[in-house]
Amino acid sequence: MADTKKIADNKKARFNYSIEDSIECGIVLEGTEVKSVKSGNISFPDAFAEIINNEIWLKGFHISEYSYSSIFNHNPDRAKKLLLHADEIKRLKRKVEEKGFTLIPLEFYLKAGRVKVNLGLCKGKKLFDKRASIKEKDVNRDLQRNFKKDLLS
Repeated sequence: MADTKKIADNKKARFNYSIEDSIECGIVLEGTEVKSVKSGNISFPDAFAEIINNEIWLKGFHISEYSYSSIFNHNPDRAKKLLLHADEIKRLKRKVEEKGFTLIPLEFYLKAGRVKVNLGLCKGKKLFDKRASIKEKDVNRDLQRNFKKDLLS
C-alpha cells in the first residue's frame, strides 16, 4: 500500500452527519492548487459534492492562493471535479436521489504524491442524535480519565 499523509480532516461532518458509506476519489487541480493543498492552505467547513451530467463536482471547497506564484494564480473558490469510475458515480447517484442523503468530503490526504478525497455518503443527524453523540463522547472521556487515574494509583 502506498504511503499516505493526511492533510485535513472534517470533524464537523462527522458530528453533523451519520456516515453510511465512504469512497476514495481523485481530484482535478491546477498546479498552484496542488502546491497550496500540500502546504495545508485549504478550508472546507461547508463543502459538498454534487452530481451534474454524470460528473461529480466539489463545491464550497476553498484553496487559498499560492503565495510564491506569479499573477497566473487559480480561482480559490472554483468548483473542482472529482474522479470516479462511471459505475461508482451511478451507484452514488441512486443513493443521493433517496431522501436525505448527501455527499460530504470527510478528509483530504496525499497518496503516492497525488491529492485524494475521502467522500462520504451521509445523512443529516437530528438534534437528539447530536446530543447522544456528545453524551457518548463525554462518558468515554470520563471512563478514560478514571482508567488512567486507577493505573497511576
